[in-house]
Amino acid sequence: MTSTLSSFVKQSWAGLRAMLVLTVLLGLLYPAVVWGVGQVVARDRAAGSLVSVDGSVVGSSLVGQQWTGAEWFWGRPSASDYAGDTSGGSNLSGTALAAEVAKRASAAGLDPATAPADALTASGSGLDPHVSQAYAVSQVPRVAAARGLPQAEVAALVDAHVQDRIAGFLGQPRVNVLELNLALAALSGRSAG
Repeated sequence: MTSTLSSFVKQSWAGLRAMLVLTVLLGLLYPAVVWGVGQVVARDRAAGSLVSVDGSVVGSSLVGQQWTGAEWFWGRPSASDYAGDTSGGSNLSGTALAAEVAKRASAAGLDPATAPADALTASGSGLDPHVSQAYAVSQVPRVAAARGLPQAEVAALVDAHVQDRIAGFLGQPRVNVLELNLALAALSGRSAG
């Protein structure tokens, strides 16, 4: 009996030591190293890529937000109403998705047959900060008219904010809506002044 108890204590102590070593390595040291690398390599992204105007945070370049009004470029529709705590797709059935697309097209005054897909469909996360170049360009006439700016000037602003494919080959050219709208506000401020 004593031999069995001694064996049990030895195995338990070995298991406890392994748990403590792995907890320190994987629960403390590894996260600290990953955090440190993030601070050195990608400090802006690690901090949330916050965008500030006049010292006030107005959003993140990594998270979409809702823009209302004809004077702004609109982001991609969100199935979660841009709420980060409920991020996710809608998982609508084919019929329900078609009805949602038709509703979005009607509200935006777009033809579903020719509108860019991202103008009418939500992203998987519901928080996509980018729109396609085609969707941004399609909004130029509305935004220019609402702001009383020449279309060519607003189109040039869109062209200046087109981001290339990731690593030169992944994805499509895209436009960050927050950055574009902040540049638009600055342009309107200069034009008005």
